[in-house]
Amino acid sequence: METAPKSEPLAIRLSSRWALAIVLGIAILLALALDHGQAKQSSPLYKVLAPISQGNLTVFPVVADSTYDTREFLTLDEGLRSGQVVVTEEGRVTGLRRRRPHPPQPEPLVLQNPYQDTYSGAQVNRLVLVNGSDQPLILLAGEIVTGGKQDRIVGKDRLILPKSDPIDLDVFCVEPHRWVETSDRFGAASGFLAQPSVRAKAMATKDQQAVWDQVAQSRAMVARDVPAAAAEIESSSSYAGAVQNQAVMQRMDAVAKPIEHSYDKLLGELRAQKAVGAVVAVNGQIIWADVFASTSLLEKYWPKLIRSYAAEAVTTRVMPVNHKLRPATQDAQTFLDDFKARRESVESEPGVYRHTEIEGYGFEAFILTSLLPNTGFDLHLAKMAE
Repeated sequence: METAPKSEPLAIRLSSRWALAIVLGIAILLALALDHGQAKQSSPLYKVLAPISQGNLTVFPVVADSTYDTREFLTLDEGLRSGQVVVTEEGRVTGLRRRRPHPPQPEPLVLQNPYQDTYSGAQVNRLVLVNGSDQPLILLAGEIVTGGKQDRIVGKDRLILPKSDPIDLDVFCVEPHRWVETSDRFGAASGFLAQPSVRAKAMATKDQQAVWDQVAQSRAMVARDVPAAAAEIESSSSYAGAVQNQAVMQRMDAVAKPIEHSYDKLLGELRAQKAVGAVVAVNGQIIWADVFASTSLLEKYWPKLIRSYAAEAVTTRVMPVNHKLRPATQDAQTFLDDFKARRESVESEPGVYRHTEIEGYGFEAFILTSLLPNTGFDLHLAKMAE
């Protein structure tokens, strides 16, 4: 006569469940750790070099003890020029979507604010981007796209996967009084990046009115200090148009080109030293830093960066600079090294990127980290003085 199998003691069953729970917990933590850091690589050590100055603008080159391979990444300018990246108003996204089994349903008619087109769905702070390339696309806060119903700037750093579906893109308008379409798609503003004071309002303040106010202030300063450009600047509300005015560009080039040429001469030497960025001072005050994951990435953005710094210098009231009071290299090094945080916030798209915002004592910093396979490093670091 067979006997029924004895059940396991309660203590054994409980201990088995606890062991399973622990194993599952460890697995989840490991998965989260891998996603959060993508096997986070150790951060490079940055060294600030002696400055290059022209007028009221001072630029300190930054080199690193190590860099990363960034050849797989595509910049916005490269993507727009090749046609592989398309940026358009939100209401025009239907024409960019891949074919589906069923036709798209019509968008409902909704009454919107004065800066939203009721029929097309276009909105001030929303654009749509499609990355049709085979490369991940880098977007930097402050990059200017012109066209559509208004010129806009990208609101924050982020990565877009290759062959993406249409992505909602958070932007800020830098042309407040136009709502008439000049083209159905956007282009790059001829190698321009918004100046640091405008970028700061988008990145840190995150307020459209603050962006408009800063744009108005910058335009007013340019119209005052470059009389030859005043009539054209006052005839429109375009920030891109103001900084691209021929007379304004000549003024910016007078500041930017000597520094750019000096930096270019140094780049042969600095490439061996792994040049990755710059710390910037205007009127003797350190205001900004941009640092990249590689020298090649810096070289792609450098023409835009130096002109954005020059725009800041041109649109800032020039103060008599006491050369003895110019920031020293050690001051720039201290600024770049200080990451003591009062508050930190993280936004992440798992497996793609992490965007970290650090609010410290007298500064805010923004770090874009790639979480794509075989990366796990910081692509771009922007830091502003408060």
